[in-house]
Amino acid sequence: MIRSARQPLRRALAVVALVLVVAALHGCAAFGARATGPRKARMEASGEWREGHFVNPQPLQNDAWGSVVTLLHASPWVSPTEPVDVVRPDPKMFATPPPTGLRVTWLGHSTTLVEIDGHRVLTDPVWSARVTPVPGLGPARWYPPPIALADLPPIDVVVISHDHYDHLDAPTIVALNAMKVRFVVPLGVGADLAAWGVPEAQITELDWWGHVDFGDLTVFCTPARHASGRQLFDKDAKLWAGYAFVSGKHRVYFSGDSGLFPALRDIGFRLGPFDLTMIEVGQYDAAWPDWHMGPEQAVRAHEMVRGRVLLPVHWGAIALAAHGWTEPIERVLVAGTEAGATVLAPRPGESVEPELHPAPRRWWPSLPWHTAKERPIVSTQVE
Repeated sequence: MIRSARQPLRRALAVVALVLVVAALHGCAAFGARATGPRKARMEASGEWREGHFVNPQPLQNDAWGSVVTLLHASPWVSPTEPVDVVRPDPKMFATPPPTGLRVTWLGHSTTLVEIDGHRVLTDPVWSARVTPVPGLGPARWYPPPIALADLPPIDVVVISHDHYDHLDAPTIVALNAMKVRFVVPLGVGADLAAWGVPEAQITELDWWGHVDFGDLTVFCTPARHASGRQLFDKDAKLWAGYAFVSGKHRVYFSGDSGLFPALRDIGFRLGPFDLTMIEVGQYDAAWPDWHMGPEQAVRAHEMVRGRVLLPVHWGAIALAAHGWTEPIERVLVAGTEAGATVLAPRPGESVEPELHPAPRRWWPSLPWHTAKERPIVSTQVE
């Protein structure tokens, strides 16, 4: 009896092992590559490098058991049950510059197309159906990208905030590389791009506070409070960051992924005020409050960097946390109203000009959600 009972278990374990091996083989290319040589030397010279990896000035706090409890009580509305209201922009529109000089098209999650005074910047582009190294597995996006990669206008620069799969997508990078675009990435992430065929001449790696010019547009790499890693054994091996785009007329801040941290005030003092901030508001949990800001702290971050108009990002495309999918926008609108902040709420694929202050139009369904009082997100080590 014991032997016969063990046989199915052994077969099941063998199947699991086979699946893992196949997944690993499929994912090898998507994993990227480790930094070596001069690239590694530049990383080790960074002030954020400690004992073989990058660190946050304020370490991240995590409650592992709390994360498990949250998942056991996930919202029934983590993902949409009906099609999301998506705009399919006409590619021809991009041939006409925005009258105000600043226009942003939110493409879902943290992917945006920023048109700023004659330049086009693409942030954290993800066009794949899933954010995973293994085809067919992992979190899936709720709708196809609002615009095809081939229909994008010429892009001056692509910025990557960090190497997590929902921000650095290998197939998308390969496709953009065929368009001969320039990439700006944090220290170490260039190794991934190079492994996927991007020429070194098209890659600029920056440390926090570093910058690069594209004509009269300057891209600054700004501090963030997060982490990195695409494999089991490369945690924090590459830097994470936000960005500021500064031209003669306009200034835009993009947070990347980040918890709240004191240096946001430094960003605002040194590079602000910002005509537009694009700050992550979704995929949060009280068990890991330092990894992501959450809606209320996003409004606070907007104030700390001296923002004028806030575009919430990192929500509305994919489920990476246990809260309801509409909760981030509901809460950020409440927090924005209380703070007197101007908050945009475009549909995925919709273009807006921040200086026109378009009023939020409710395009998402009315679903139950937890308020800030019921489920507060409060980062540690922030006064």
